[in-house]
Amino acid sequence: MAGITVPQRTRKSRKPTGKPNPPIILLTGPEKSGKSYEAARGSGSGLIGTTYWIEIGGTEGTADYYGRVPGADYEIVQHDGSYQDILDAIRWVNHQPRVDGKPTMLVIDSMTSLWDMLSDEIAMYARNRAIRKAQRNRSRVPTLDDPVVIDSDLWNRAKDRWGEVLWLLRRHQGPCLLLARTEIVTAFENDKPTRNTTRKVKAEKNLPAAVDAIVDLHAIGEAWLTGVRSLHMEIQPGETQRFHDFTVDTLLRRLGLQDAAESRSAYEVRPDAELQEPNQQPQQSAPRQPAARQAQPLTGEQAAKMIRDALMHPMDPEHALRELREEYGRRALAAVKTKTAWGVMSADELIAKSLDHLKTKAEEAQAGEGGNNPSGEGQTHSVQTGDEDRDDPTDGTEPEPDEEGTPPPPDPDAGPPMSERPEDISEAEEPQDLPRPRTAQTKRVNRVMSVLLTEAEIQARILGLPMQEHLEPISDPNNEGTPPPMTKLRTHVLEHRPMVIALLEEKGERDIANAYRLAGKPELKIVDMFASLYTDLATVG
Repeated sequence: MAGITVPQRTRKSRKPTGKPNPPIILLTGPEKSGKSYEAARGSGSGLIGTTYWIEIGGTEGTADYYGRVPGADYEIVQHDGSYQDILDAIRWVNHQPRVDGKPTMLVIDSMTSLWDMLSDEIAMYARNRAIRKAQRNRSRVPTLDDPVVIDSDLWNRAKDRWGEVLWLLRRHQGPCLLLARTEIVTAFENDKPTRNTTRKVKAEKNLPAAVDAIVDLHAIGEAWLTGVRSLHMEIQPGETQRFHDFTVDTLLRRLGLQDAAESRSAYEVRPDAELQEPNQQPQQSAPRQPAARQAQPLTGEQAAKMIRDALMHPMDPEHALRELREEYGRRALAAVKTKTAWGVMSADELIAKSLDHLKTKAEEAQAGEGGNNPSGEGQTHSVQTGDEDRDDPTDGTEPEPDEEGTPPPPDPDAGPPMSERPEDISEAEEPQDLPRPRTAQTKRVNRVMSVLLTEAEIQARILGLPMQEHLEPISDPNNEGTPPPMTKLRTHVLEHRPMVIALLEEKGERDIANAYRLAGKPELKIVDMFASLYTDLATVG
């Protein structure tokens, strides 16, 4: 693609100075290998004016004690332990003047503690984010024993905060001595572990590439120069040399600090979030799309239709109504006016009235099964608070809905003659405020219940719990052996899905975990999904 060939501004070029930058040195080694001791001894080097010591992490606490090391000469910079105050301590050191023309040296002990702090911060933030999400979705809040995934955006944020520390270190007009701990880890080859071991710096993985020299202390008095960026020393790239009689002062002299420039010569990159090329004029760019229109407000007719559809749900109309309220919220539904045969009311009031209607019908159906009111089957009168044998409907009989279908279908104004027996009434003559339970629907409900119980059994096996203990929070203690209600069972199973998915991923069953993550609610093919793990599962067809 053609681009601009003419320079856009006047520039100058210059000859290289040939002077080294004030070095950033990484001093690594396992615990108790003498890192802090060597840093304290090197603080009194004749090439240094003043050494400032920033201690991060209270696991060692040697800054005060190592002041008695022979040759030590440094000052401790205090901070409150927070990330921002540590940054400000580095800024304060960067603004300290040179002493007798000699640069200041900055010691940070240790970079391992700094990276651990940044990692702990994003772990805490991830857990708080998961708790807020669970509260917002009204789902199970993760406990301290539940694993919480740290998303990549949080790791990127930790790396940004780490990069800001290194950016300030590059602005220091003098040498920097960074201390970090190493650990022995298994060496990998082609992403497979080997029998060999290697040393790994316990900090952000790009730290070795950001420094000018790396000295690894295997023990007190045993130092190895594992990497250096210098023309003053005879060392080949990738070569590791034994550093006999190592001191920080000797290393600074071999790196040419006495000939170094007063400040580092570096050109920092400046990311541009616009991704706009200079030759792209505003009129050449793609036309800006209009701002996304806000979602259309819910109308009364739409709200009434959704409430009617929820009430006509073949399996669990009560749960469908409550999900509708959770999706739109009480405040939004209260602001929508619906016109129904019950009168003008808000959508939230219509849902509440529908829930009461379902509760009344359930109580009447239960009373009818017990033979207390055989002639009242299908009636829509309110539950009587007095004599249960009373057959007269109350004054609150629901009216017939209009053709818009806004309320749930209620009973007709006139019930069947009292002289007729229920079995003599045809299906067309019965009140149709709720669908009659039919054989196909009954089979479907039974199958859904069986599928949910099968999924609960799978969850119990993966969680290492007995089935009874897994369902104990939602089971009726007075009716042992009776399955819990379908609504509670469905909610209980859905709440435990994230925990089961996490355990499947830990066990290496990523394909099953991904399929389970996209499973239906309920998942009718749950047996096929887990067939590779459990072959003894079966559901009622």
